[in-house]
Amino acid sequence: MLTVGVITVQSSGRGLVAERLTGVQEQAAIVAGTLAEYATEPSTHKLNVKNAEPLLGQLIAPSRLRARLYLPDGKLVVDTRLLLPRNMVQVADLPALDSWTRFKEWSNRIYDGVMGVRPFVKLAPYSEGGNDGRIYEEVNVALTGQTASGERVDDQNKLVLSVAVPIQRFRAIYGVLFVSTEGGDIDDILRQERFTLIEVCLVAFAVMLLSSLYLAGTIAEPVRKLAAAADRVRQGLGGRDAIPGLPDRNDEIGDLADSLKEMTAAMYDRIGAIETFAADVAHELKNPLTSLASAMEILVRAPDEASRDKLMALVRADVKRIDRLITDISDASRLDAELSREARGAIELSHLLKVIVEIYDFTEISKTQTVTLKDELPPGIRVLGNDERLGQVFRNLIDNAISFSPEHGVITVTARKHHLVARVTVEDQGPGIPAENLESIFERFYTERPAAHFGNNSGLGLSIARQITQNAGGRIWAENREGGGARFVVELPVLP
Repeated sequence: MLTVGVITVQSSGRGLVAERLTGVQEQAAIVAGTLAEYATEPSTHKLNVKNAEPLLGQLIAPSRLRARLYLPDGKLVVDTRLLLPRNMVQVADLPALDSWTRFKEWSNRIYDGVMGVRPFVKLAPYSEGGNDGRIYEEVNVALTGQTASGERVDDQNKLVLSVAVPIQRFRAIYGVLFVSTEGGDIDDILRQERFTLIEVCLVAFAVMLLSSLYLAGTIAEPVRKLAAAADRVRQGLGGRDAIPGLPDRNDEIGDLADSLKEMTAAMYDRIGAIETFAADVAHELKNPLTSLASAMEILVRAPDEASRDKLMALVRADVKRIDRLITDISDASRLDAELSREARGAIELSHLLKVIVEIYDFTEISKTQTVTLKDELPPGIRVLGNDERLGQVFRNLIDNAISFSPEHGVITVTARKHHLVARVTVEDQGPGIPAENLESIFERFYTERPAAHFGNNSGLGLSIARQITQNAGGRIWAENREGGGARFVVELPVLP
């Protein structure tokens, strides 16, 4: 607002100067024409000074101007300062006596230079010409028959405007009318505008101050509290409720507080999941290690070769189980980070399922069990995700179905479109899933399966499958078939 005000004052100042000069020129032209008509001697081509003096006084009296009349030789013959009472008294500021007054005068000059009608512009000084008007450039130009104007500053640094108009009749020049403003009349107008501008700026500053206090109380202070709470959480000094809620705020600050609170809760949930995962890992690794330690102790006291071979087979099985656990645990621990980094794209689901089923047709599993595909998806159906990760989901489900299906059993993979999702089901002919375990089977390290397959799985497959499916925007669940066996259902959003 201050910047706009300064520009406005400067532009209005220049406008005042131009307008004032135009007005003075018009008045001077009227007065000069009147003098040429009624105060000249055409026969002698001379100016009648006796007639011009009272006529000039009457014409200039209504204005706030000073007029001087010069003959063609530049000699002063009439000056309204000696005719009009208002022009006789001159007021001027005395030189500063003390340092404080000189400082104020110096500050005012700088202030006028910045915000006045002539910011940082050097104008010629004004001085009294005495009886010789040819020291003014405007008078010299007017003696040639042209109107001229000028801008000067007096010894008080006030603007003085002057206009010189030739007094001529039939191209004969009888003299020059030199009209000037009294110093400071335009400066006073601009000073009043500057004072008005300062008042507006003070009001704007007060509004800004009150707005700042209001914003500090309604925005900065809640943000500071949220930042302090976040620091306490970072330093481990707070818990789930360390981030304060702002239920009364229905704006962005309230949304920020809710987001931080939810983020903190999610972080503590993740920490709790990590701790639980670490405890589960320790428990799962402890079982084969205990079995391995017992087998090694008994191996030393084995009575015959057959017992030692049996114990060695048990040792190798435990080592394989530990290796499988470590591999699956490593994959599960890296899954979150890898899912966040991997790029997702459009995947043609029918092609992906066809490739996976064909792979099982070329494995040893195909000799004892059969994996079939019923693709009922419309052509070109695509889902968003990572083909390797989604392939891992379906392979885990098929492997799980194989482990529960009897010999020569059939695992059926069916794909169809259901409203706005693609639904893929994997069905087996096994014993099914207890109703109370339909959800717990997706927990980590859930390994309840037939005795023939005990130790061949880590219990992480279904948990990983659910995590990948949720990352792709889908869902997965388990249910039992009416004719026996289990069914796993995967739903993924279909791309437009």
